[in-house]
Amino acid sequence: MTVRVLVADDQDIVRAGLCMILNAQPGITVVGEAADGRRAISLARSLRPDVCLLDIRMPEVDGMEATRQLAGADIADPLAVVVINTFDLDEYVYGTLKAGARGFLLDAGAELLTQAVHAAARGDALIAPNITARLLCSFADSRSRPVPPEPVEPLTAREIRSCSQPLEGGPTARSAMSCRSTSAPSIHTSPP
Repeated sequence: MTVRVLVADDQDIVRAGLCMILNAQPGITVVGEAADGRRAISLARSLRPDVCLLDIRMPEVDGMEATRQLAGADIADPLAVVVINTFDLDEYVYGTLKAGARGFLLDAGAELLTQAVHAAARGDALIAPNITARLLCSFADSRSRPVPPEPVEPLTAREIRSCSQPLEGGPTARSAMSCRSTSAPSIHTSPP
């Protein structure tokens, strides 16, 4: 089976290089090219490639938003997206993965690029190894941190009075009667 790929990058020379690398690989063919995110979305929806290879920083619509529109959780028939980037910024990685990307590469060579395209076409994911290490560390750190408890609202003056009356020797029934109001639930006491 030949994997059909759409390549989107706003830099002509980069886009041409990516197309040349991919077309030279057995089992991969580039079926479309786009110089901006809006065109990439339009072509992807009409061509339905097996994989969309998107640059993160493009005019019109950036790669993160294009990923969301092509592969997001609310998309009925999502496409496989691999994002490429020259900027090693964690917010790009997290954002595109949350948007639905199946891969994230930093200036990958031909071998890693080919592996990512094939992985995405199979429904798998491939993330650049140096990014994977950071993601794992971040995940492990977040799992080991205790979750802070939900803040507790302070007791009202009435609640404090109600709780302190039995401690001060007041009968339970009298304490319960002081809690009665039309909005409070009724309190049932049982004989000692």
